[in-house]
Order: sequence, then C-alpha cells, then structure tokens
Amino acid sequence: MKTFLPPLTKEEEAYYISKFREGDKKAKDVLIEHNMRLVAHIVKKYHQNDRELEELISIGTIGLIKGVNSFDETKGNRLVTYAAKCIENELLMNIRLEKKKAKEVSIYESIGTDKEGNEISLLDVIGNNDENTLNVLILSDNVVQLYEVLNRLPDDKSKQVIVLRYGLYGRNPMTQKQVANLLGISRSYVSRIEKKALLTLRHKMEE
Repeated sequence: MKTFLPPLTKEEEAYYISKFREGDKKAKDVLIEHNMRLVAHIVKKYHQNDRELEELISIGTIGLIKGVNSFDETKGNRLVTYAAKCIENELLMNIRLEKKKAKEVSIYESIGTDKEGNEISLLDVIGNNDENTLNVLILSDNVVQLYEVLNRLPDDKSKQVIVLRYGLYGRNPMTQKQVANLLGISRSYVSRIEKKALLTLRHKMEE
C-alpha cells in the first residue's frame, strides 16, 4: 500500500477547516490528503482477495470528500471521527450494491444444453416476444458489463467522475457543477474527464 501523509493534529485540523470555510481550496486538499491514511485503515476491514485495493480506496476517498464537505465543526466532533463514518458508509453502500449485482444473471450465460447438445442461454428460453421486456433484460446485462469495465479504468479521477455524474453504485446522479464542487476542480475539467472516460468505456464495451 502507498505511503500516506501523517494525520493532522487537532490544532492543525481546526486551522485548515477554518481556511476551507473561508473558500481556500488548498486547505480542503490538505484535509483530504492528510486523512487518506484513515481511508486506507478503514478499507483494510473490507478488503478481500476478489476486490481491488485501489478500487476500494477510490470509493473510500469519495466518502472522505463528502465528509470534508459536509463536516460541521460546531457540533463538537473532530473531522477524523465524522469522516470515518462517511468513509465506512460509502464502502458499505458499494458492498451492498456489489452483492445485489452478483445475484444478477447474464441473459447470454449458458444454463444448460438442449437435446442436440447445443448450449442454451437464458435468452433462448425467455419465450417472450415482448420487445420492452427483452430491452430491459439486455439493458440489465449491459449494466453488469459496464460496472466490470468501469472497475478496470486505470484513472481513479475518471472513475470518480463517472460514478458521481451517472449515479452509479446506488447514488443519485450529480451535475457537472456538483461534481466539480465535490472534487474541488473546475466544471470544464469535469467535462473533459467525463468525455474522455465515456469514450474509453465505449471502446472497451465494444471490444
């Protein structure tokens, strides 16, 4: 696992929170960067052999960013305490969605053979000519494939933008402006990342 910056002291945390509330985006970056060790610590509880560590850290980072943005220091808690809950909630939400997705069956998956020994897929035995039903099933299959391709994106920032923009992993979709505010980058940069990521996803889905 990569080396992370040390946690902030209580006094340092209070200083950078104050600067962030005044509109200093660099202070927000400091709060995030110095709490990445917390993300890594919490991720260890959920890391399994079949889950990519970097993927979980990326998901946990989204929770951390949400925590930094919504933290209310007037309630008497420290950011590290509040952020830990946000990180864990983000991971748990993702895990619940993954479990739900794992129960889905591809309509092209083999479910047996016919009398001639030919493989039969779920699509072959649907027995329904309703075009809407078929479209829904095909869409469901494509969504499963989309998540698989998304998890293989090499750029964490691209993955975060797509997840937030299109409400993946059970989230509500966000506008480019909302994503920009959450990640602390410009709206035009979000747009560039989104377009590039969508093009990459399209090419990989067509492969």
